[in-house]
Amino acid sequence: MNFQKIIASLILVIAIAFSTGAYAQTNYSDVRVDDLTDAQIQQLIQRAESVGYTDAQLEQMAAAQGMRPEEVQKLRVRVEKLKKQQGGSDKTSQVKPKSGFEDDDFSARSYDDEDELNTDTISKSRTNQLNKKNKELKDAFGNLIPKIFGAELFANSNIKFEPNLRMATPKSYIIGPDDQLLIDLTGDNEANYKLQVSADGNIRLQYVGLISVSGLTIEQAESKVKSLMSSTYPALKTGKTQVAINLGNIRSIKVTLLGEVVKPGSYTLSSLSTVFNALNASGGPNENGSFRKIQVVRNNKVIATIDVYDFLLNGIQKGNVRLQDQDIINIPVYQSRVEMSGEVKRPALFEVLSTESLEDVIRFAGGFSNKAYTARIKVLQNTNKERRITDVFADDFNKYNPLNGDKYVVEQILDRFANRVEIIGAVFRPGQYELENGLTLKQLILKADGLKEDAFLNRGYISRLNSDNTLALQSFDVSKILNGTEQDIPLKREDKVTISSLFDLRDEYKVDIKGEVRNPGKFDFAEGMTLESLIQMAGGFKEGATPNRVEIARRIKNSDATSVNAITAEVINVSISPDLQLMDSAPVLQPFDIVSIRSSEGYQVQQQVKIEGEVLYPGIYTITRKDERISDLIKRAGGLTALSFAEGASLKRPGPEKIDEEDEAEFDRNGKPIIKKESKTSRVAAKKKEEEEMQKLANLKRLQQGGGAVDTAQLVKEVKILGSDLVGIDLERIMKKPGSRYDLLLEDGDVVKVPKQLQTVKVTGEVLRPISIVYNPNKSMKSYINGAGGYTYNANKKGAYIQYANGSVDANRKFFLFNNYPKVKPGAEIFVPKRAPREKLGVAGVVGITSAIATVAAVLISVIR
Repeated sequence: MNFQKIIASLILVIAIAFSTGAYAQTNYSDVRVDDLTDAQIQQLIQRAESVGYTDAQLEQMAAAQGMRPEEVQKLRVRVEKLKKQQGGSDKTSQVKPKSGFEDDDFSARSYDDEDELNTDTISKSRTNQLNKKNKELKDAFGNLIPKIFGAELFANSNIKFEPNLRMATPKSYIIGPDDQLLIDLTGDNEANYKLQVSADGNIRLQYVGLISVSGLTIEQAESKVKSLMSSTYPALKTGKTQVAINLGNIRSIKVTLLGEVVKPGSYTLSSLSTVFNALNASGGPNENGSFRKIQVVRNNKVIATIDVYDFLLNGIQKGNVRLQDQDIINIPVYQSRVEMSGEVKRPALFEVLSTESLEDVIRFAGGFSNKAYTARIKVLQNTNKERRITDVFADDFNKYNPLNGDKYVVEQILDRFANRVEIIGAVFRPGQYELENGLTLKQLILKADGLKEDAFLNRGYISRLNSDNTLALQSFDVSKILNGTEQDIPLKREDKVTISSLFDLRDEYKVDIKGEVRNPGKFDFAEGMTLESLIQMAGGFKEGATPNRVEIARRIKNSDATSVNAITAEVINVSISPDLQLMDSAPVLQPFDIVSIRSSEGYQVQQQVKIEGEVLYPGIYTITRKDERISDLIKRAGGLTALSFAEGASLKRPGPEKIDEEDEAEFDRNGKPIIKKESKTSRVAAKKKEEEEMQKLANLKRLQQGGGAVDTAQLVKEVKILGSDLVGIDLERIMKKPGSRYDLLLEDGDVVKVPKQLQTVKVTGEVLRPISIVYNPNKSMKSYINGAGGYTYNANKKGAYIQYANGSVDANRKFFLFNNYPKVKPGAEIFVPKRAPREKLGVAGVVGITSAIATVAAVLISVIR
């Protein structure tokens, strides 16, 4: 296949077709878009735009002429690519008026061949008009900005009214000049003809001659051609041959839009276009244009009147006739326009006809919203002199005839109930109820399924609104109302009945148990609760508990407040059965009792200590005697090894655990723990509390150092060292003299650590090079500091101290004018703290010093004299 010939013929055919203003019937099935140059594609686009075809219509036309779908897709891509390169946009129409018009703001205007009108331009023009009009309506209608109903229809570029060029030829299509007719004979006779309708409206058919078809529909033309061809093709009479007429191309027509149009003028459209296509091309009615009486004028006669509301409200295109060449679309000014605002689904400006009522306007607005007050509508009317307001009731909606300029205001319903009462508290179904005619208090309680068992029967009250909406309270006896011994109370609108519960009127009853039980804590009190029952709820006795000395602490309600020796609590000591057997004389508990279970006098929980390091048998040991000491533990561990460094041995004593009373659990009557939403003590809180304590100690130390500016972080570090769990012990002295005051008694949790022979000394803090130095017994503390580079400029030399391997601390001392440095031992750490920064002497300080010197000088002079 020679593609160059195909391309050349395609361009030639397109050029001929566009030169006559229409597409010619061409076979595009063999055309490859990839073989077309950009110039050829650009020429095709320009020719299509000259007759008003969009890119979509161009694709439809190419597909209708046989172009394959994949080639149509390629054509679309090429067209989009070229337009992006040129910075162009999709043009929807070309406007070529037949006659000149004055170029005014929104009046008719004249366009030459290079003028282009796209949907973006129309949309902007429509938006400008709407904004201008909205501003006027804002001044006229109480600072509101209503919109004209239907104004966005033709200004919305997303809505397309383009005709489908690939549809079958409509039977009602009117044939005109430049149409190309495809006449196909099938059956006994086979033939096809492509005939162009001349300017006179005739076609020349072989063997028949001239046939006038202009002004005929496709159906009429088919009948006429069939009749004339019957003499040549007798089989047409018998039905053995059939004739069909279709359009080979779609011609262009000229229509003119006049009146209140966004862009009036003459437009070149497809011959399949309807009135809506023309309105969409021109932007539709402007701010003064009518949407209800759009006229189509043909041969000086109005052939159709279009009401756009039929399409907007129901989707019915009534009167949307197909246009013909030289048709005129006239958009008159609106006659009556009203505004619907407030609680309607579609507030806007609506155009109304003389035959329509307010009910129709409500229908235009989509009906009332779910909050609308529908009993009546306020109407703001215009008179010849001023404005007036009136009300239209619901029964008159279909009788009221809207007037031009009316504004209808639909208000909200009142945010109140006409027949509501409420009951809350100790009833089975609290809530809101309908106020029926004659509803009384007793009937409302029965509606709520009656009272609960814990209802407080002596008193209830009704919160009632007075006529001026102030609050009033009316009390009643609940039991008497229900028994009928007191007159029932009729209820009124918005009454709120409150019946309290017994539990709402008293403190929450609890009992507390502490001491040697498995689950100590607080439990819900219950009538008839005994001591044995409470111990069972708490999980029973611990192994070391004694049931022979149980203490119950009870509140005193009527204590003598004026007596110095007034009793503040009643303490009851009781003995119970260890196995919690039922007894007739079992103590009965009262609310807020505190039960304490003591430990057995001869019971002792094992206490353990740990020894680590250079002993023969390190590990955990149990304390066997109350007077067991460190020396005894060393002996039980097999004694020290040959590499042990007794002088550096340390004792770590964490101390007894602190009991937080707030961490006690609470339980219900069945002994199940009550899960609290928030824990009162947590690890994070404990850590924060510890940091706060350290900060307080550092602040205290700062004050002790003279109140100047001190490095708080450094002080906190020092406080941590001083506040550690290490206890300074002298293991050498302990082993030489067991049982002495240096040989400490062991406590639960003690950790004794005996290190190996230590060989270094660590120097840290404000030295030039913190480092660990090999121990030399001949070196002093100052020598070790010099071995670390010496002091920094910010060092506090007087505050330097040593922490020994056993945890003890020693510091520098002054003896007259000499420094007495502590002895350095293996494993020790020398720490040089940071000096407080010196404050600069300001003007006030200089003045003060000068004044003091002057005063002293004056005193000395006076003494000398």
